[in-house]
Amino acid sequence: MAARSIGTSTISFGLVSLPVKLYATAESKSRIAFNMVHKTCGTRVKQQYVCPKEDEIVAREDIVKGYEFAKGQYVLFSSDELKAVEQPKTESIEITEFVPADQVDRLYFDRAYYLGPDKGGTRAYRLLSAALTKTDRVAIAKHATRGKQHLVMVRPYEGGLLMEQLRYANELRSFSDVPMDESEVSDSELALAVQLVAQASSEGFEATDYKDDVRDRMLEVIQQKVDGEDIVTVAQEEPQTQIIDLMAALKASLSEEGSGRKPAKAASDKEKAPSRKRASG
Repeated sequence: MAARSIGTSTISFGLVSLPVKLYATAESKSRIAFNMVHKTCGTRVKQQYVCPKEDEIVAREDIVKGYEFAKGQYVLFSSDELKAVEQPKTESIEITEFVPADQVDRLYFDRAYYLGPDKGGTRAYRLLSAALTKTDRVAIAKHATRGKQHLVMVRPYEGGLLMEQLRYANELRSFSDVPMDESEVSDSELALAVQLVAQASSEGFEATDYKDDVRDRMLEVIQQKVDGEDIVTVAQEEPQTQIIDLMAALKASLSEEGSGRKPAKAASDKEKAPSRKRASG
């Protein structure tokens, strides 16, 4: 089944304009979502906003956006005031520079979108993908959409283009803020650790080798509920924190049978998805 686009845009570089369509890279329907339901009658509840000061429900038309500039103090903004500072609606992807592909730290990556050519843009689309592949560079661009401006990276992917939304530098925390004690690593510990890495190494990453075990267990429980079965819960013991000898732990890891084996293949969603039929009685 062909993917459905979630939006359109135009990539501009130099005097070239390339119309593209945006596609989601992930299936949102694969996520398990729960609704808030009234326990006594099984009806889905509605959300309401309550003013704690006046102890009354506030209608949506009486709600405005406010920025807390001091504890409990807000400056209020109308919709027109907020629109005045929003990015003008252009839905454009304006390339500002081309940089080496390995120069963008993965820490900046936020989310990704597939890009496909829109009508009349296939030739320029293929050309940009080929040029980026040939030069081993990626395009850094500004993406204006829905009143906001995002920093994005456009890179070649399987003969096409992929757009990755990036975080701005001021949105990232510094790793220097992470508390860390001083400690020395001995040569013997390093040698064992390297040996352990080698023992569990693979030639490449295969995403299909992994599955979400918690999601699978949740789907099984949901199906049991749909079928009217009782769910039996077993209390699990809390893991005990232990201070262990690092060398002993490394040696034990190396001698452990089956270390480094890949996990079992993930079951397909078709096999795991619970039935939507209601249980009788």
